[in-house]
Amino acid sequence: MASSAEECRFMDDLRKKRVKISLSETQITGVIQRIHPKKTVILEDVSEVKSGRKFPGVKLIFGHEIVKDGDEHDIKYVVIDELHEKFGPAVMHIKEQKVIGIGADVFGQTAQERLCWLQVATKKVVYLFDILLLGGQAIKNGLSMIMENPHILKVVHDCRCVARCLRAEFKVNLTNVFDTQVADLMLFYSETGGFLPDRVSSLQEVLRLHLKLPTSDLLPLWSKELHTKECPEVWYIRPCPPALMSLMAASVRHLLPLRLLLLDALMSDYTVLVDAYMSSYQNQSLHFDQDESTLPKEAEELLSVRRERREWAARHYSLTDGGLVDRSSFKPSPHVKTHTDSI
Repeated sequence: MASSAEECRFMDDLRKKRVKISLSETQITGVIQRIHPKKTVILEDVSEVKSGRKFPGVKLIFGHEIVKDGDEHDIKYVVIDELHEKFGPAVMHIKEQKVIGIGADVFGQTAQERLCWLQVATKKVVYLFDILLLGGQAIKNGLSMIMENPHILKVVHDCRCVARCLRAEFKVNLTNVFDTQVADLMLFYSETGGFLPDRVSSLQEVLRLHLKLPTSDLLPLWSKELHTKECPEVWYIRPCPPALMSLMAASVRHLLPLRLLLLDALMSDYTVLVDAYMSSYQNQSLHFDQDESTLPKEAEELLSVRRERREWAARHYSLTDGGLVDRSSFKPSPHVKTHTDSI
């Protein structure tokens, strides 16, 4: 869950940005004037998307009024709350996938959570499994085989909670996981020359940094986090309001493209080194006497790259007493923007 400092940074970043928001009966666009921690958004220069009609003054919008983001190509979701009809086809479709995104919403203190909802995203659809109603039968009748299948890659942001719940409640071991929070942490470690940050990134931070999502796509994630923080029992509510279902779907819909981008970023040093290998042997005469088992000079350059990155990080960040990088202390550079900028 986001810290208070992270909340302030996120809300500050959103101010003065134009967003498109879908409400229950219309879609509006406006410039964010203020986001209040109590789940309200104040917009100025507001107009209706379809008619172009402008609203005078400012408009106050409550978080529960936001149905979904403004993307015309929203991924559809299917609610699975009984074992007949939709459950079987959903499990069969998921089993056919090589990669899926997963998320979970729970109730209770850490290490004592109860799994209420399990979200599974494929390229075409998000399934919302109501574990509170389905119970252990849903796990036994298909979901356990998916979660433990070593041939299906599960993409998740911070796998600890869902793995802990599946193990504690249903004795299911989550297998073959790509954790986007861990990937972001490793990328930070690489790009700062070996420094570790003082905190991990939230999903909305990672999506904003890597996928460059518009503000309208991040608002549902922020709204979902505020719902969870202010009313932890919200995931116990039955029937679940459609607005909450949209928020759950939004929390996993970007995991699959996020994984691909993070993989490319993590492999960037490898790619550069391979390119250096290829370039160095374009002139074979320079290497006739070189033993190919000897570490190439191109590889040795990684040490200088690491040193330069560490020096860069030391100039742009402050360190905590424990030697960790204080992410909130970043000093913007007028030069090329990297992954670590504005985290």
